[in-house]
Amino acid sequence: MSQQGISLPTRPDSWRKRVRLFRDWRFEESSKFARKARSDRSVYFACKRLLDAAIAGTMLIALFPLMVIVAILIKLDSPGPVFFVQERVGAKRRRTREGAVWITQRFYFYKFRTMFQNSDESVHRACSRDFVGGYIDKFVDEGEASIKFKLVNDSRVTRVGRLLRKASIDELPQLINVLAGDMSLVGPRPVPPYEVALYKKFHYERLTALPGITGLWQVNGRCRVPFEEMVRMDLQLIRNPSLWLDIKILFLTIPAVLSQRGAD
Repeated sequence: MSQQGISLPTRPDSWRKRVRLFRDWRFEESSKFARKARSDRSVYFACKRLLDAAIAGTMLIALFPLMVIVAILIKLDSPGPVFFVQERVGAKRRRTREGAVWITQRFYFYKFRTMFQNSDESVHRACSRDFVGGYIDKFVDEGEASIKFKLVNDSRVTRVGRLLRKASIDELPQLINVLAGDMSLVGPRPVPPYEVALYKKFHYERLTALPGITGLWQVNGRCRVPFEEMVRMDLQLIRNPSLWLDIKILFLTIPAVLSQRGAD
């Protein structure tokens, strides 16, 4: 992986100043780990896009009645909008004369709202700092048998929101992001700019892929997986692009969601 036109920030500057640079970042597609011919990779990405559009469109139509019911429950439970919209960092693949590059971008990410309106965002920023920084002791709960790398007993979450999160139903609006081409069904999870601003240089390789709704991290424990292990899983997925692996992850996501593994 290489980066063109700008040097990576190394000082702990404000996240707003650092993420302002993302619009101009280009990462060359790595050939060190993916030795396939360019035509093969182009076919893979074309097939992946067709699969994304077909499945996302079908699911949106099939699940539309459920999504309407969820929207009504959210409005009845607490004041505020139905959807939670947040800026996230992702990337899109572009072809140039020099070859394929991944251009970082910021896009609007959709979820069903599970928190009270105007909740304090600094709580999640602090959690992100601890997660990326590897401060495991911050996530130890004496009442739990295993560590969860997430906010637990979050008072910002509504009653309906807890149910939606437990069943992963709050993620359904991301199918709109998939249809729009900002996300894929399978890929690294997109994160807010303030979390990307905490990355070390070698973490940026996880941005060289279209972000996804599910991935190896989701089917292998989700919030029970530490940050460095999550990055390792993302890089394994990015360095070994395979339509069969994508389909396998989609099928593995079904029991992961039904068992609520890592979602509680």
